[in-house]
Amino acid sequence: MSQQHTIRRIVAAVGAGAVVVALAGCSTPAAPAAEEPPPGVTDDTVTIGTHTPLTGPAAAGYSSISAAASAYFAYLNDKGGVHGRSIEYIVKDDGYNPANTLTVVRELVQEDDVFAILNGLGTPTHTAVLDFLNENKVPDLFVASGSTSWNQPEEYPYTFGFNADYVVEGAALAAHAKAEHPGKAVCLLGQDDDFGDEMIEGAELALGADGLAHIERYSTSNQDVTAQIGALKAAGCEINILATINGFTALALGTAAQLGWFPQWFSSSSGADYPTLVGYLGEEVGPQLLQGFTGTNYLPALGGDDEWVTLFRAINDEYGEGAAFDGNTIYGMSVAHLFAEALYAAGEDPTRESLLDAVTSGDLAGNGILPLSFSADSHAAYTGVGITVVDQGVQDYTGPTYAVEDGAVVEVEPAPVPLEGEGVPGA
Repeated sequence: MSQQHTIRRIVAAVGAGAVVVALAGCSTPAAPAAEEPPPGVTDDTVTIGTHTPLTGPAAAGYSSISAAASAYFAYLNDKGGVHGRSIEYIVKDDGYNPANTLTVVRELVQEDDVFAILNGLGTPTHTAVLDFLNENKVPDLFVASGSTSWNQPEEYPYTFGFNADYVVEGAALAAHAKAEHPGKAVCLLGQDDDFGDEMIEGAELALGADGLAHIERYSTSNQDVTAQIGALKAAGCEINILATINGFTALALGTAAQLGWFPQWFSSSSGADYPTLVGYLGEEVGPQLLQGFTGTNYLPALGGDDEWVTLFRAINDEYGEGAAFDGNTIYGMSVAHLFAEALYAAGEDPTRESLLDAVTSGDLAGNGILPLSFSADSHAAYTGVGITVVDQGVQDYTGPTYAVEDGAVVEVEPAPVPLEGEGVPGA
């Protein structure tokens, strides 16, 4: 605060005191104070931010998510923004390191005065800021992780997930393996945190408590899974469910190939993006190793001809600064569109409270293959997933859609959300 500003405040206070003394015998009520706008909101802009790995072990593939969201926001701003406000999106690199995440998120909230945090990426990383964001009453929207931690409305009222949770994904992959390949030994390789824990929980919903023939875990701090892959091979695993990020999915397939072992691979959507995996494995061997690769998804599929995919390709071409178009591009633009939809529903003068009310209203549509599940009692986005398979380089839906209902895995009918208004809420 400047010295001149401080002097003005003192003079104003003295003047106000003099008026009070002079009018001591009067009882005129004071005018109500004007309500200040929430952090990050001006007449022309809404500022939001995110933490994401632009460097480090999770950067490949995932770094393109925030770039895709930025491209969508540029497109939206050129269309007039939301209620006349442009969205300013601040992206900060945390290197997929929880200590860095806490530092950059504190900067976003305390220095950049963001209105909300959007799509903070990673289970271990976002866990590090969960309490901080809720204690400071910052909307923590659409976390880029399938951990069930984000769906705790009573403990974390400001936090909402985006991904289908890992229990659902694990259950869907295991149910599909059981239905399509009865009698085969199903195993699991998983990250050593909630990601792996909850994928195991889901798989056991479908296969029973002893249904997984073997389980191996890994840490993202050690980029060598030779021991784990060797153990899975020795256990006679025929189908391996992967609770892995993209880099470790490729590492698992590549290590197995070096050992001359070619089982079937079933992956969470978090590590199943075909172009990203080919980028890791190389154009020469990647397409061969990924033929028949099975995954989950809940958004428009990269290999499909969905109207959303067509729109997002066009946005990427114009605003993506030469970025490749892949499943992570679709993911980033889908998240950005959902935020725009929530902001529009929050009203012409949005507050943090009206933004949360918009999300829990049950009126948001999103662009998934199933309806969103947000409500006052649920902070989960998608509670079901479809099965995708890679065939000759095309990754598209080919199998059934699964959900978890009342602790059981069930097949459900997909209900894709149609594109409206050129992907601009309120248009």
